[in-house]
Amino acid sequence: MSSDVLYDTNNAIATITLNRPRFFNAQSWKLLEELDLALERAAADPNVRVAVVRGAGKHFSSGHDLGTPEQLEDEASRAGIVGRGEGIEFYEQFRKVNLDFTLKWRNLPIPTIAMVQGYCIYGGWMIAASMDVIFAARDAQFLAGLFEYFSVPWDIPVRKAKELILESRFIDAEEAHALGLANRVYDLDQLETETYNYAARIAENPRAAVRMGKLAVNKAQDAQGFSANMEAAFADFMLAHHTGNGWQRTEERRLGGVDLALRGLRGERAGQTPTSSPKAKDS
Repeated sequence: MSSDVLYDTNNAIATITLNRPRFFNAQSWKLLEELDLALERAAADPNVRVAVVRGAGKHFSSGHDLGTPEQLEDEASRAGIVGRGEGIEFYEQFRKVNLDFTLKWRNLPIPTIAMVQGYCIYGGWMIAASMDVIFAARDAQFLAGLFEYFSVPWDIPVRKAKELILESRFIDAEEAHALGLANRVYDLDQLETETYNYAARIAENPRAAVRMGKLAVNKAQDAQGFSANMEAAFADFMLAHHTGNGWQRTEERRLGGVDLALRGLRGERAGQTPTSSPKAKDS
């Protein structure tokens, strides 16, 4: 069986690569479970001081896998899962991969860096936002929405979060940087070098000092209600999802909000007929 996540180490740096480039690294349950195992492996290795998460190919992640053959086969094979969105077994699996994992990754004992290029849609935003630092290529395109790990009002200012979610609009790397989502922006041919240079500088710091510094920052967020808000927003997501409003999918397995954002990215106006677009398999 092919691996949907690749793992490698070089000195004190672990590299974890989302490895479904054919589907723009859409997040199947298998990919998310392998990502969790890879991050656990990095955190448990006393020689690893920092982990870099990246995507294979041109895109970080097009978001949730909404129906590739591999994902549908996986769902059908899992004991107790009777159908998409049905039953407590489905809920527990869905919650595990889309909320519990991301909260866990946010609190890993080692620093993490998301290295983002191309699409970072919905679930892609979730993974990137659960990392400590985001470095982006100038071609990066971020799309926010009401998703399961709803960190958006914490990642960017509240009024901007409302604006983007109500409109369904991509923000590019420069806007993401201006809003505080992306820490740094580089030309694509410099992104990898600069990301690993920064990771190497992290690795020079005492492990305990880095660990406790990260913990202190996360505690400051939690004192403001971050983790409780993630739980509440997940319940809002599930309610919206089960009412069916706003979650209609196009023929290309995209959610309506993503299709609208892609049309905006191409400069199309409301009422115009969409032209062909990249088939992001998400979201």
